[in-house]
Amino acid sequence: MKFIAKSISKVVSQETRIPYQYIATFTGSIVVVSTGMLFGWATPSLPQLLSPDSPIPLSDSDGSWLAVMPCIGAVVGCLAAARIVDKIGRKTTMLLVSPIYFVSWMMIAYSQSIAVYNWARLLSGISDGIALTAFPMYLGEISDSKIRGLLASSIPVNTVVGFMVVSMIGSCLSIKLTALVSSTLPILHFVLFSFMPESPYFLLMKGKPKESKEMLIKLRGYTDVDEELKRLEKAVEEENNLETNIWDLFTVRSNRAAVYIVVCLRGLQQLCGPMAIMFYTTIIFNESGNSLSAATSTNIYFALQVICAIICSFLVDKVGRRPLLALSALGSCLALAVEGSYFYVRDYTSIDVTNFSWIPIAALLSYNIIFNLGIGTIPVMMLSELFPTNVKAFALCLADIYFGVVVIFVSKFFQIMKDSFGMHVPFLAFSFFSAIGLIYIIFCIPETKGKTLEEIQDYFKGRVNKKDIQTHL
Repeated sequence: MKFIAKSISKVVSQETRIPYQYIATFTGSIVVVSTGMLFGWATPSLPQLLSPDSPIPLSDSDGSWLAVMPCIGAVVGCLAAARIVDKIGRKTTMLLVSPIYFVSWMMIAYSQSIAVYNWARLLSGISDGIALTAFPMYLGEISDSKIRGLLASSIPVNTVVGFMVVSMIGSCLSIKLTALVSSTLPILHFVLFSFMPESPYFLLMKGKPKESKEMLIKLRGYTDVDEELKRLEKAVEEENNLETNIWDLFTVRSNRAAVYIVVCLRGLQQLCGPMAIMFYTTIIFNESGNSLSAATSTNIYFALQVICAIICSFLVDKVGRRPLLALSALGSCLALAVEGSYFYVRDYTSIDVTNFSWIPIAALLSYNIIFNLGIGTIPVMMLSELFPTNVKAFALCLADIYFGVVVIFVSKFFQIMKDSFGMHVPFLAFSFFSAIGLIYIIFCIPETKGKTLEEIQDYFKGRVNKKDIQTHL
């Protein structure tokens, strides 16, 4: 009887502990949708601003800087977040970004000059840097290991949702109305997320075991959390006994190994061209000469991106990180090669491609699907898994700064190569880096599926065999 009662209790626990974690993830992710909308704002808006009848005339160079300005602001934001997230908490830090997002949308709505647009985009980037430093920490610390991959995947999924929403709104409404509609999301986030629990990890860091236990019970949905609380207390105690600073990311062997993975994986992710292609999606479809309108093609592109990111979020805890990453890199390499080859044949040979205008659309949509089943989603998710609590804020700060720098570089590379040598050059370059990424993923990425945060740190510290945490393809 005791065995049956224990089994029923376990089943009930599994069923009831998940929803509150989902609620916290959902309400927090509203601000991530805002992040995606502000990044994706360039997709429907740049063609309007670059058109001959634009009220604010822009050059191609002005447009490219406007597109990447949030990446510059993100550097400031993540530096600020690294300083405050361990002082005021993950939740409070997340709540700070909503007013900043709201102000940036208002500036865009009522802007009369390129300078105001740039300042608004810079301000939105600051919010982005804060949010994408604090929220991955929050998700990693509130999640059960069995669903951590799914919950952490909400970040890239909702970023893509933001791209899609702003693309659809922007293709139907003016820049001003698009901004006014978008400004409602930060308000919604602030109201709803205010009721969510703080991270139990953070509360333990602040010497509040009672409050930590209360939050853990709320998140798990049952009262028997003593064993998990002891495990968290031990991990936090070990980390708090160490005097840490940003240099520990490079001087401590286990941290250095995690930094190496993040730098390589996030770098290769962006060198596959997703943000550059996203910024110029409408322009690419215009140049492809297909029968569908550029706006329709762009909306289809982002809708597929959302669907694939959602599918990946459900697969990542079942199939694993490495198989999805490897499949995604291989498919991206092939699709980008086809895209680049089409533009080369069209522009630099005498071959008539009029009857094959569907090829660039098919290739770009195929790239979109396969990229977001792995590389487009998983690297962001893994940020919440790879670092111990005491250096996680520094690590996420560094990752966001690095991300911004790489996005600026790749986006300017796309614009310069496209304008100077033709559309085929950036696509073939992105294909080459996808192939490099495939090799790196196969030989260097550990499998973290189903592992607790403590088990992952044991792997980096050499306490477990590599085969115990890595599933070979």
